[in-house]
Amino acid sequence: MMDRNFYLKQLEIGPMENYVYLIGDKRRHECLVVDAAWDVRAILQAAESDGMKVIGGLLTHTHDDHCNAAGNLVAETGCKIYVHPKEAGFLKGVGNRIEKVNDGSIIPIGDFKIRVLHTPGHTPGAVCFLIEGCLLTGDTLFVGACGRCDLEGGDAHQMYASLQKLAKLDEDTIVLPGHDYGATATSTIGHEKRTNPYYQCGSLSEFIENRMGG
Repeated sequence: MMDRNFYLKQLEIGPMENYVYLIGDKRRHECLVVDAAWDVRAILQAAESDGMKVIGGLLTHTHDDHCNAAGNLVAETGCKIYVHPKEAGFLKGVGNRIEKVNDGSIIPIGDFKIRVLHTPGHTPGAVCFLIEGCLLTGDTLFVGACGRCDLEGGDAHQMYASLQKLAKLDEDTIVLPGHDYGATATSTIGHEKRTNPYYQCGSLSEFIENRMGG
C-alpha cells in the first residue's frame, strides 16, 4: 500500500505530450522533478500550489524533450540533477550540479527512497525510477508501446533486455510513462505484460523485427 505521505503529481506539458512528474514527501514538503522540460515556471508553480518545495531533478534520459528545462530548474532552485553517466555528457546548462547515478543507486527524498534501474535501449543511459510501487519509465516503456530504438544511441537488443528486466517487477507496480501516448495515463506492469504488443514478442529476433522500424 502506498504511504499516505508519498507525494505524486503528473503534469502534461509541451508540444510532444510529455509527462513531467513531481515526487516527494508530503510531511517534509519536499519533492523532485522527473524530466524537467518545456516550462519550469509551470512545474514550480504546480509544486508550490501543493505546498511543496522542489529540491532536485531526475532525468530518465537526455533527449531534449525530457530535459530542456533542466538548466532553468537549476537556475531557479540551485538544485542537483540526477542522471546516468552515459547521459551526463549530453546535458547542458546545469554547470556542476550533476549527480551521476547507476543501476541500483538509491536517491533519498524525505523519508522515501528512489531506486534507479538502468534500462538502455532508447538511449545508452536511459533509466527508470522506482518508488513506493510506482515506476517512472521515461521513454523505455509506454502504455501499450515501448521507446524507439532507431535513433542515435538506440539499441533494440538492449531494449528487449530492459523490458524483460521490468517484467520481473511486481505486477501491481504502477507504470508512469514519459508521454501521453496510450489509451490511459498510467498502467501496471501486469497489464503491460498481458496487453503490450512488445511484451507479446516470443523472442529477441521477433522483437527486433517489430521494433527497429518504429
